[in-house]
Amino acid sequence: MNVREIVLDTETTGLSPLKGDRLVEIGCVEIVNLLPTGNVFHRYINPERDVPEGASRVHGLTNDFLADKPVFAAEVDGFLEFIGEAPLVIHNAPFDMGFVNAELTRCGFRNLPMGRAVDTLPMARKKFPGAPASLDALCKRFGVDLSSRDFHGALLDARLLADVYLELMGGRQPDLVVTKSADVIITEAPVEATAQRSFRGARVHQPSPEEGAAHEAWLEKIKNPLWKSAG
Repeated sequence: MNVREIVLDTETTGLSPLKGDRLVEIGCVEIVNLLPTGNVFHRYINPERDVPEGASRVHGLTNDFLADKPVFAAEVDGFLEFIGEAPLVIHNAPFDMGFVNAELTRCGFRNLPMGRAVDTLPMARKKFPGAPASLDALCKRFGVDLSSRDFHGALLDARLLADVYLELMGGRQPDLVVTKSADVIITEAPVEATAQRSFRGARVHQPSPEEGAAHEAWLEKIKNPLWKSAG
């Protein structure tokens, strides 16, 4: 049975949709049975407001860059079609779900239920109590390559999170390779040279009278030996 999930990340103008902050980028990565399929949904979004300098320092997106990008309402149908009914894998789900649901509300759509989110932040805290649980920290813990991460980016972070999620769920089995088909090749084992052996007759297994006497003497030292009670 194939299990489809969507790894989701967003970038925003700030920290609170209740204070007017908006989405500026959304990235989704499809995974099936914990492995990325290559299917993604990625959009830059015109937030219809200014992008504070502090936010731009985090994700690198500026007012000028976002000025000609579509608003969320123009992309909402494609977004909802892509995610379908799949669970949403998110790091710190209340943050991203809060922004996505705020945008859906503006467009007249129903909110996505929080129960649909698979939050990797509490997963990581439970697995590694007391250890840093940011996405950066988890990537370093699991050896996920961060060399291309100069800024936070929704699609990049969703791809990183997909790798982290796989590790949180148990990790890869490096020796397990799944293919659509396999050819079975049967080879003959190398034939070893047969050593020349001299004939050896069968051994005589009947104990000698001396061996029998020694055995009886040994049994006398054992309390209620099974040999005596049998038969």
